[in-house]
Amino acid sequence: MTTVLSKKGQIVLPCPIRERMRLEPGQDFEVYIDDDDTILLRRISRPPNHGLVDHLLACPSPFEVPLRAKDFSSPLTL
Repeated sequence: MTTVLSKKGQIVLPCPIRERMRLEPGQDFEVYIDDDDTILLRRISRPPNHGLVDHLLACPSPFEVPLRAKDFSSPLTL
């Protein structure tokens, strides 16, 4: 597969590559120069909420979720 560098310096990744790697707009990449003819592009963005559970479990103080009061009212009918 080939692609072209635009006047703005943009390169379009072909659709089969985007689909295979599940790339989406807004993801971050690192760009490296490997040698005179090789440019490496590495995805650095992570899925949403990556590490959230570990972060919450690392909370320095214990916490409890308060119980909710039971609602005995009748549901509204229209």
